[in-house]
Amino acid sequence: MRVALAQLDIQFGNPDENFRQVTTAIMKAAEEAVDVIVLPEMWNTGYALTRLAALADLNGERTQKLLSQLAKQFNVAIVGGSVAVERDGAYYNEMLVLNRQGELISCYDKVHRFGLMGEDRYITAGKTPNIFPIDGHPAMGAICYDIRFPEWLRTQAAQGPEVIFVSAEWPTIRLPQWRILLQARAIENQAFVVAVNRVGSDPDNNFGGQSLVIDPLGQIIAEAGSHPQIVTAKLDLAQVTQVRGSMPVFADRRPELYQ
Repeated sequence: MRVALAQLDIQFGNPDENFRQVTTAIMKAAEEAVDVIVLPEMWNTGYALTRLAALADLNGERTQKLLSQLAKQFNVAIVGGSVAVERDGAYYNEMLVLNRQGELISCYDKVHRFGLMGEDRYITAGKTPNIFPIDGHPAMGAICYDIRFPEWLRTQAAQGPEVIFVSAEWPTIRLPQWRILLQARAIENQAFVVAVNRVGSDPDNNFGGQSLVIDPLGQIIAEAGSHPQIVTAKLDLAQVTQVRGSMPVFADRRPELYQ
């Protein structure tokens, strides 16, 4: 599986410019003959949470229309990062995943809201997991703060996903933890982790990128810098079977004790 990570400088409160950026990034990534393109978190608005009434994508329709069109045009699956969505009078931090045919195969509302950036005041929390197939391979998706909750990722990883896709707006000041947490999630779940962070700044935070691709042993196989860029990597998914076979941690779990 060849993946492309689109590390973007999201423009605060400017959906039109961000949709333009995403279109350009997907077109550029598609030139690399990849199977999956992954976007960062809240790429349509940034964390302009006080302006969601004017900026959020109603029912995610604009996002889905664009990503569906591009997925079909370039014959590529798209893990659509996440966008600010309005639905039934509430706002969500929502990840849309589309297959090569442009069909929506997963829609996930971020479960863990990050209070330090105001999500608990403006965003409604999701309640459902995010597991989906990519070209016949089981995968799952998480959003930013979710990675600090290993029990949430493990609950889903126990169902067999080989790749964990993560989309984030992770501030520069906490990037050392970003790396460690992602490596830990790869090791403990014996899966590839493909994690896309943003770069740039908003009125309250700076973002340093360092998007990562990590193998099931926790080794970093691709890494971005601190500027907008497309990073590609090849995932040898047979490695997941090999690692899980050599150390069957899932078979040795005692879930009856974990409640």
